[in-house]
Amino acid sequence: MTNRATYRVLAAATALLALGAGAGCSTGGAAGADPQRVDVVAAFYPLQFLAERIGGDAVRVTNLAKPGAEPHDLELNPSQVGEVSDAELIVYLKGFQPAVDDAVAQNGGDRAFDVTSVQPLLDAAAGGHDHEGEEGHAEESGGKDPHVWLDPTRLAGIGDQLAQRLGKADPDHAADYTARAAALRADLTALDGEFKHGLATCQRREIVTSHAAFGYLADRYQLDQVGITGLSPDVEPSPQRLAHVIEEAKEHQATTIFFETLVSPKVAETIAGQVGAKTAVLDPIEGLAAGSNGDYLSVMRTNLRTLQTALSCS
Repeated sequence: MTNRATYRVLAAATALLALGAGAGCSTGGAAGADPQRVDVVAAFYPLQFLAERIGGDAVRVTNLAKPGAEPHDLELNPSQVGEVSDAELIVYLKGFQPAVDDAVAQNGGDRAFDVTSVQPLLDAAAGGHDHEGEEGHAEESGGKDPHVWLDPTRLAGIGDQLAQRLGKADPDHAADYTARAAALRADLTALDGEFKHGLATCQRREIVTSHAAFGYLADRYQLDQVGITGLSPDVEPSPQRLAHVIEEAKEHQATTIFFETLVSPKVAETIAGQVGAKTAVLDPIEGLAAGSNGDYLSVMRTNLRTLQTALSCS
């Protein structure tokens, strides 16, 4: 067993012992830390955004992934495993964070809401180039791309279902959840329209990205993604892969190599130097940077402006 797997088992066991110690006072089921609000655990930022927008004042949302942390390889400490056990609703994306999958399997029961049950995932190559020998953890997630939230229309569909799940957990506020999900859908539909219009006429349609997180965005807006690495941002690309990306970037006359806020820009800078391009941030919104005042909508609009500049859109 790997150190990481051992840690997960010990963390889960410690949390279960702690929960068992207080079982004599329990009335059964997940009551939540705040009796006035639905206690929701979100696995990472986009799901936190959904839960807060749709839940409003009627929910208390805890994000397992802290600001500034890369969520793919999140490890849960015992208190976080306890939060999963105590939550009235757990919102997660199966296959994206193995530690969260483990905690949900052990303690989630019927309180878990897997967003992939609403929006089936695209193959990892969808919306971009199908590179042979693509690195990353595609094999860990069955070759599926988890970054579904980068298509605003798909995120809206998840929000509608989340409202239904919240309504079941808290029937007294079901109509409020539905109304807030409809308001969010309107915001996401407007965002989708901005992207369609803003990227309709561009001199280039290829985006060279530090990892292959933008398949849904590329699929929705007819772009062609060239990922330096695969689905996981912390995998070092091979020399052959780097050479291939440099060749493609030159072939497509890329003026910008994109990196992201939570990952080192060194590889993107190396390729940009070889190609004679500049670098810019294209944010996959897996999490907000520490201290950020933005939200999903504002970061997506920043991404749109960045794309328009890089692709010379009119």
